[in-house]
Amino acid sequence: MPDRPIDSAVLVVNAGSRRGSARDVGDAVRAAGIPLAAEHVVRRDDDLESVLDRALADAPDLLVVGGGDGTVSCAAGRVAGSRTVLGVLPLGTANDLARTLEIPDDLREACAVLADGTVVDIDLGRADSRPFLNVASVGLSVEVTGALSPTLKRRLGPLAYPVAAVRAYRRHQPFAARLEFPDGDHPTLEVDDLLQVSIGNGRHFGGGATVAPHADIDDHMLDVDVVEHGRLRDHVSMARLLRTGHFIEHEKVHHRATRRVRLVTEPALRINMDGEITGQTPTTFEVQRNAVHVVVPQHATGARFDGA
Repeated sequence: MPDRPIDSAVLVVNAGSRRGSARDVGDAVRAAGIPLAAEHVVRRDDDLESVLDRALADAPDLLVVGGGDGTVSCAAGRVAGSRTVLGVLPLGTANDLARTLEIPDDLREACAVLADGTVVDIDLGRADSRPFLNVASVGLSVEVTGALSPTLKRRLGPLAYPVAAVRAYRRHQPFAARLEFPDGDHPTLEVDDLLQVSIGNGRHFGGGATVAPHADIDDHMLDVDVVEHGRLRDHVSMARLLRTGHFIEHEKVHHRATRRVRLVTEPALRINMDGEITGQTPTTFEVQRNAVHVVVPQHATGARFDGA
């Protein structure tokens, strides 16, 4: 990693991720020439935060995290604003942050990025202080996550998302929402009969769908998409545009770009943040600019180093 020398590095692997074999990951990191001072394995999701705290106790130069987007987002929240650089090994199902930052899915190739990549700084989303890197959302996405069993993810990989989406759509209950913009950049938006509200910091979500075609993870903005329930044919037409992000141009979608938004729903709803269900509306979402330093491939264009 030529941007700065590595005197100390630690590894945290979530053994519950789809490709989370701790021994294989540790061997691959060392083979890439990364001097690991310690290795930590997360056996249960409830242990993730305490394991990360132990790994960061000595403020290492590099924290290498192997897991899915939820694991990486939790780690990003821990290193935000510090000198510790985050290294990402995409071992989950969706791996949307890796897709945004052009980090390869292949384990050995991702480890090579740790050794010869470059450091950029990226924004971090906050939902009442809870961190997210890609997307926070309410509505259908929460039900999709509930339908994503470990067996389905291991069997189908990223294809598990559309399968779970069809199952969740059949039992979805519409809701109402009010979006307030405390900075005054948009008037309050109130919409009834909704399918989903998404607040995006990164570009991708749900295994490759795009929040907004021109969004960047270091543009210091959140992209807010409010999707009306509408008719089945509306959703079919929107689904065709999810990969490119042009669904935001659909007549049933309200799109806003902002630094801060407060979301109130009726009824109160749980929140999906990078694949983890946590918190509940009402919630204020904001962006913490240039919060996390992360290693990416030398050729990557998804983010840059601002140094702010």
